[in-house]
This record gives sequence, structure tokens and C-alpha cells, in this order.
Amino acid sequence: MTLKFGTDGVRGHADEFADAFVIALGQAAARVLGGRRFVLGRDPRESGPRIAALLEEGLRREGVEVEELGVVPTPAVACITREEGIAGAMISASHNPYTDNGIKFFAAGGTKLSDEVEERFEAEVATLVAAATLDAPAPAAAPAPVDAARVARYEAAVAASIDGRRLDGLTVVVDCANGAASDVGPRVLRALGAEVVVINAEPDGRNINADCGSTHPTALRDAVVAHGAMCGLAFDGDADRVLAVDEHGDLVDGDQLIAMCAVDRHRRGLLAGDTVVVTVMSNLGFRLAMQAHGITVVDTKVGDRYVLEALEAGRYSLGGEQSGHVIFRDLATTGDGLLTGVQVLDLLVRAGQPLSALAAVMDRLPQVLVNVRVSRRGIDGAALVADEIARAETELGATGRVLVRSSGTEPLVRVMVEAASGAQAAEVADRLARAIEAAAPGA
Repeated sequence: MTLKFGTDGVRGHADEFADAFVIALGQAAARVLGGRRFVLGRDPRESGPRIAALLEEGLRREGVEVEELGVVPTPAVACITREEGIAGAMISASHNPYTDNGIKFFAAGGTKLSDEVEERFEAEVATLVAAATLDAPAPAAAPAPVDAARVARYEAAVAASIDGRRLDGLTVVVDCANGAASDVGPRVLRALGAEVVVINAEPDGRNINADCGSTHPTALRDAVVAHGAMCGLAFDGDADRVLAVDEHGDLVDGDQLIAMCAVDRHRRGLLAGDTVVVTVMSNLGFRLAMQAHGITVVDTKVGDRYVLEALEAGRYSLGGEQSGHVIFRDLATTGDGLLTGVQVLDLLVRAGQPLSALAAVMDRLPQVLVNVRVSRRGIDGAALVADEIARAETELGATGRVLVRSSGTEPLVRVMVEAASGAQAAEVADRLARAIEAAAPGA
């Protein structure tokens, strides 16, 4: 078994989650995370019940009582583990197609695992797999019903995040990605008074993220314009991220959502340390906008768990990723698409401005991303072409940026270039990609 922890848990093709491996993951979770109770949620993809049953079997072999939540958003699992002080897991491959799956673990208190804990976890799994003998048949894979009472507590927490204010008079289109928020998302927004048009909320186990949701917002953009809505929200399959669409059908990405909320909180005295935390992938336009408003930007590695670590270390209150993972640390312990959507809609109502005007708080500089395939994971592409990177940075000046990094999950070196024009960004990115291909071992 070669699956390892990446930037967001263990993820791969569903067929890679062999019985012995998943049972070992459950046993390792019990040993490393501790506790006598464990909560387990999943998104609606068809492989979820089988993986849930196997993970539960491993946990029970270690004497842990498993409480299944059924199909719920990832942040609902984080909310429950935080409230009840127990560990948990979410079975989901997030924005990936239904053929993939994954497992995201939460420590007691609702936070994702640190690198050090993941290393202990991997070592424990390796030991268990090496010694594994399936001395009992694989358990049945019957889907668990939704734990309505606990989900209601999560919904109430999200609704309470706007301090009793309402969303009356606001028309919003919600794309649920045929995923875990298909029931929860529209229900919360309607309870807050919004008029909600729902699309892609009929999961069948195979249509999750299929030409819909945050990775495919075309249908949402069309629906917002067709219904004359004030905005649209697009979740991913497990609803821990969200992107928005303004009243014209234009995409509003995670950088813009964070920028809007950061400036709003800064003005209201609610932005702890007058600081926002983002990953190195955030657009240079975001950084320039924050500088203009007197807000400090702290950078982290890619992955919302690194954002959370920086938020915790600095006692800051807001951070996230361009992809739409946004963490309101004073309200939650992980990225939450529904919570973010409610915060943005509340801002829309309070400001009395269209989303397009609020999103204009920053100008996105053209950004080009190129993936360079290399012979193995972990090759330091930046070191291989350091001179070329230095020349590119001099060429781009203050209106551009270069980032070269290794993928955490694949044998790829990722090249990101921002520039004053798309043509310049593309030319520099292509030049660096070719230099890496020529210099990489085994190329």
C-alpha cells in the first residue's frame, strides 16, 4: 500500500483503499489520536460506505466506540469533534471525481493533524499493514443514516455566526456539487431568510463534482444571470470550500472573498492583529490590496492546515486559500464553505453593495500555473533553476512574482508566475518549465 498523507489527508483512487490498509488506518487512528469515542462522516460518493465500514472495523479492534454521522459536510465533522472533544474522520476526496476517495482525520478539538502526528500515523500504519492478517471477513458496507441532531447543532452554529442578523431580501443561487452540502446548505440559507435557487443537489454516488461545484462554475454563472440573482455560491464535494459568482456571472475566487472579509473585519475592529494568513499561492493583487488597507499578510505552505497552524500561532482570526478554503478562526477550526458563504452574504446585506463592487477591493494580476512532470516526488525544482528564477524576478519587478515548488502528492514541480500581462506570465512560466525539464534528474 503506497497511499501516504498529503496536504489534506490520505487520498487516491477508491480501489487503492484495500481492506487491510483501511482497517490499519482505523487502528492507527485509535492508537495515535486516542480517546474512547470517534465520529465518522462521509460525502455521498459510492465508495464511501465500504471505506467507512472498514475504518470503523479498525477503530473497534482497538476498543473505540464509533459514532457515524452519515453524509455531512467536512466542517460539520470538525464542529462536532471540537464541541465534544473527541477525534473524528471525514471520508471524502473533496473536489476530486467520484472514482477517488480519501480520509481526512481530525484530532480532538476539531483541528487537522500536524506533520509530526502524520509521521507517527504513517509509521503506525506501516507496522500494522506489514503484520496484517484479515482474520475476519470485511464488514458489510451499509450506509449510515444522517445524525440529524448533531447536524442541526452544526447548522445552528453557522447561522449564529452573524449575530442574529438575517439575509431577508437576498436572492442567491447555490451549486451544491451533488455533494455533502446538498441538504444542509440550502436549508441554512433559507432559515436565515434568503431566497435560494438550488442546482446540482441530487447526489447519486457518481455525480459528485461532475461538471458542477467550485471546480466547474459555468452552470452557476449561467443560473445567476438567468435568475437575476444577487450572487451565487459554489461548494465542492465535501463543502469545506466555496467560490462565489457576482451578479454579472463573474467568478469571485478565494483571494477576493478573503480580501473582502479582511477589509470588512479590519474596519469593524474584528481582524485580530490586523493580519490575514494565506498560502504562497495567493495572488499578488491580494497582497497589494492588503498593503493598501494597512493589513499584514502572513504566508504559509499550500494547505489549509498550515493556514490554521499560523492562525493559532499568531492568534489571528482570518485566513485561507485562493481555492476557497477560508478559515474564520474565531468561529471554526477548519475551512467551511457554508460558513464562508453566510459571512459573505451577511457582508453583502450590511454593505448594501453588489458583490462585484465588494470584490473590486483587489485586482487579480494574471497568473499562470504550469505543472512539470519529474522522475520522482520531492525534487527541488527551485534549487535546480535558481539563476533562471532570479532573472525572471528581476524582469517582472514589483508587478510580478515567481513561485516554484514541489507537489506534496505527485511527481510534479509546480511553476506559478504572476505578471502585469497574461502574455508575459505565460512566456516566463514556459521558460522556467523548460529549464526545469532540462535540469531535473532523470529528465
